Amino acid sequence: MMCASHFRWMSSARSEAGRVRDINEDACLDEPARGRWAVADGMGGHAVGDVASRLVIEGLRQLPDAANRMTGNLAQARVQLLSANQQLRDEAARRQVQRIGSTVVVLLACDRFCGYLWAGDSRIYLCRNGQLRQLTRDHSHVEALRASGQLTDEEARHHPAHHIITRAIGATDQLVLDEDTIEVADGDVFLLCSDGLSNELTDAEILAALVATSPFDCRRITDELVDMALARGGRDNITAIVVLAEDPLAADKTLLNPTS
Repeated sequence: MMCASHFRWMSSARSEAGRVRDINEDACLDEPARGRWAVADGMGGHAVGDVASRLVIEGLRQLPDAANRMTGNLAQARVQLLSANQQLRDEAARRQVQRIGSTVVVLLACDRFCGYLWAGDSRIYLCRNGQLRQLTRDHSHVEALRASGQLTDEEARHHPAHHIITRAIGATDQLVLDEDTIEVADGDVFLLCSDGLSNELTDAEILAALVATSPFDCRRITDELVDMALARGGRDNITAIVVLAEDPLAADKTLLNPTS
């Protein structure tokens, strides 16, 4: 049974190779009608990262329609990602390379809730009431240093080891995924992105793009974010998905109780 969503979902995705790399090792999933979105970033410098990210995304695309319980949806996604991990480990062994890997971040909508799970440094941000919040925490060497107080936020942003991640699909035999859920509010905007975007833009710049005047246009905002990252140098592959949640009941209340 497909999960009945209380919200109307609109979204837009864009993925670019950037200005330095020849191959786009990012891949993404943008399915607002099914309430699922994902970004995967093939591990730079490793063999066939584009193959890894596509395998992860195609596996998520083949998930059955969501059940009416968020826990079940997250469990299905987790099983699929564990399967992708094993496939990438097997492929690395077949090619006789150390690893073929990809980050992943997945957002799933069901009723009044979103669930999300991730491995690596691709991110989900939430923009609510003009405030930006990073929902995921990077699985990276630099984030571990920042979290322990050894680096400031500014030092972490410019640290030369910011590309070293500590978890990824295909990196090890045993995949560890983090997950969480959040109750959705009318007007919530989610941003899923690879580090090619978050490494180029500050939180303030991301927030400024997501706080748009009415009517909200997912495509325009996605383009604005990616274009800004390209203008900064586009030193990595860049992927962004902008997702808007609208509560029909809140809209109906506005129509029934117009302001004077």
